[in-house]
Amino acid sequence: MSDTQQRIADLVKSSDVLLFMKGNAAFPQCGFSGRAIQILKACGVEPKAITTVNVLEDDAIRQGVKEFSNWPTVPQLFVKGEFIGGSDIMMEMYESGELQQALAALKA
Repeated sequence: MSDTQQRIADLVKSSDVLLFMKGNAAFPQCGFSGRAIQILKACGVEPKAITTVNVLEDDAIRQGVKEFSNWPTVPQLFVKGEFIGGSDIMMEMYESGELQQALAALKA
């Protein structure tokens, strides 16, 4: 495993809610990242409970996370180490109630 892949694995393991995104929770730098944050807030996740990684600050992470999850785009959400998906998947899961269920397990 490369150093970048190990860094990503460590980040994923160390946070209950981890979002690789462009920008940060307070200042998303693309519409999809902003939508991902809004979906998490709508699910009742406190902004301080969301760990974000700004992929614009580290090109190795930006490319590496795509290989790590085998998903071609950012943002990417991980909950309890499990890859959930990007903003479109998050929206589908939110609308069906699945995302709230996955996140509710964190509060238990």
